[in-house]
Amino acid sequence: MRMTHTQSQQAINLALDTLDIEAAAVTELRTRLAIEASAARAFTQAVETILATRGRVVVMGMGKSGHVGRKIAATLASTGTAAMFVHPAEASHGDLGMVKAIDSIVAISNSGESEELSAILPFIKRMGAPLIAMTGGLQSTLAQHADVVLDSSVTKEACPLNLAPTASTTAQLALGDALAMALLDARGFKAEDFARSHPGGSLGRKLLMHVRDLMRTGNDVPRVQAHTGFTDLMREMSHKGLGASAVVDNAGHVMGIFTDGDLRRLIERGVDLRELTAGEVMHKGSLAVSPDALAVEAAELMELHRVTSVLVTDADGLLVGALNSNDLMRAKVI
Repeated sequence: MRMTHTQSQQAINLALDTLDIEAAAVTELRTRLAIEASAARAFTQAVETILATRGRVVVMGMGKSGHVGRKIAATLASTGTAAMFVHPAEASHGDLGMVKAIDSIVAISNSGESEELSAILPFIKRMGAPLIAMTGGLQSTLAQHADVVLDSSVTKEACPLNLAPTASTTAQLALGDALAMALLDARGFKAEDFARSHPGGSLGRKLLMHVRDLMRTGNDVPRVQAHTGFTDLMREMSHKGLGASAVVDNAGHVMGIFTDGDLRRLIERGVDLRELTAGEVMHKGSLAVSPDALAVEAAELMELHRVTSVLVTDADGLLVGALNSNDLMRAKVI
């Protein structure tokens, strides 16, 4: 259906109103945390409670609060705090058995009167697991059972009918992120830790993948000796497909390198190549990386020197491998 100009403008106006209301809800949260001693104290207590937890953080919530709870649990888990989501309705039918006294509970409900959540609160209290409530109902059943209450109340929903959870779920999400970031900092969680929990992501590849994981080794590494004739040098380069060849001594130490770029420059100068040896056309020395270097460091070295391949040498200068930009691209390091 194609909207009229008036309908289109109304849609834009509602979108802007929604963003304004939700932004105001988050600003309201920040102001409360900044100037209300009780709000700041509750947030600090929540952080301390979770830090002292020997088990996991169990996040619960119904409906839209449940969707937010799943995201909060996932964020906690990926930033150093063991966490899981348990659906309150399923908890009443056996899933409560997953929760232990050594866990802590984060229960999310805007009203604080969710029937399914309220039904299991007495069991949680008897279990002895600390209960953190995230709610806008500060006098609600949930708040009364909680050990710590995080005020996530909002002035109004973004919904024009003030019914659909919109600003309230945005506030819950923002408060959950704030809690996760405070915990991340308190635990000294670093980029390397994040990478270990995201090994399939780009950050994981950059921080966990080393040159030795990607480099070509053995017979796949193009190498010749200084006395090798130019024809054999070109044959080695073509056969190995790296776009370069190392020149090594009898023991395997790198003496230099010859690349496709070197060949192009010699041809442009009109040099007669037929009688030359690898030692006569090579660059003495070469860019090299350690097999223990991060793959991303090799990529940065190539970019800095505007080359497409580097040799890999050990601490004694022995050739142990080679790496080019295609290897890095296949591994999605670049």
